[in-house]
Amino acid sequence: MFNSREYEWADVSVIMAGRDVTGIRAVKYSPSQEKEPLYAKGNKPHGIQRGNKSYSGTITLLQSELEALETAAGGDALDISFNVVVAYGNPLRGDVIKTDLLVGVEITEIPKGMAQNDKFMEIEIPIIMMDVKRNYI
Repeated sequence: MFNSREYEWADVSVIMAGRDVTGIRAVKYSPSQEKEPLYAKGNKPHGIQRGNKSYSGTITLLQSELEALETAAGGDALDISFNVVVAYGNPLRGDVIKTDLLVGVEITEIPKGMAQNDKFMEIEIPIIMMDVKRNYI
């Protein structure tokens, strides 16, 4: 029997710097690669040349999670490098668990702010990393 159920946010687990993160609101990451057409005779490309790969994303945390990360970092989360494990799926529902490993994650800035009537602080933190290993076991 084919199960077409999609993963939902409740099925996502994130381990950051060796700690299960419960105050996470979102996680996004994407690999990219420099590419450009190679031109020679004529006006159409003869091929596509590839350059460096890069990896970036964002992690959105509640204020308390950021404070816990800063405490673990010794005061400044901008000074540390850590791995992040993102697991998709719920084994209690029979899901196949898919796991991505974000290698050598570093935070590039920590923007903070609140607005009138906010009930909590949500902080979207830009990150860069050295690699994304998809379907990591």
